[in-house]
Amino acid sequence: MGKFSKERMWQAIACLACTAVLWIHLQDYGASDFRGGWLTGPLVKMADFGSLFFLLAFVLAFFFRRTAATIALAATLLCFPFYLYILMPGPYRWIFKGEYSAPLSRPFYWNGWAVVGVCSLLFVTIISVRSYSKVQLASPD
Repeated sequence: MGKFSKERMWQAIACLACTAVLWIHLQDYGASDFRGGWLTGPLVKMADFGSLFFLLAFVLAFFFRRTAATIALAATLLCFPFYLYILMPGPYRWIFKGEYSAPLSRPFYWNGWAVVGVCSLLFVTIISVRSYSKVQLASPD
């Protein structure tokens, strides 16, 4: 087995980091009423599927880089609404009208894990988009 390129390693590390940050963050909300809400329930399920997609992209990054990039971008789209809801519950309540079990204390909320999650999603997005633009030439050896 040959040596993996730096780009493949960075892509795999980024996918694994997104999975780790998401799993640590989802544990805070998994056992609460948050998972059963009419809006938050689907957001948590989407984030769960996104974490599985990130794991799949992690494995595929070593062998099929562009396929892994596509899966990682899909996972990013699945996880991003969860982090946005954590950081900005006010705009979500303005867009998705309905009855909420807890009153809104403030429209924007600072959560360090959610900010780290958004940064990790941006990092994997940049690396995934770069994998489309890089042309890999076969080496003569």
